Amino acid sequence: MARAATTADAFNAVAEPRRREILDVLAAGERPVNDLVRLLGLTQPQVSKHLRVLREVGAVDVRDEGRQRLYRLNGHALKPIHDWVKKYERTWSERFDRLDAVLLELKDEES
Repeated sequence: MARAATTADAFNAVAEPRRREILDVLAAGERPVNDLVRLLGLTQPQVSKHLRVLREVGAVDVRDEGRQRLYRLNGHALKPIHDWVKKYERTWSERFDRLDAVLLELKDEES
């Protein structure tokens, strides 16, 4: 089975851990490439490659400011991931609530 291109959608783009790290850093605000290089301990070509993929799926935007290119998170492009995970959030919340009830029962039985 052929693997989907990393630039096909946000799901494929964020499957790579380094790209998720970049998104984590950009969630705090705009950053130039050199900041990302320093913070993540990657080389400039590696960061640029990951930023290109993230730009192609719309997860990051870039703007020029003088001689610098500043990158920022575009959360709207990550909404499909949020929507997909949200379906499972209810299930996990219900399971944790049931677990809490069982733990309370066990605690009451001990007392």
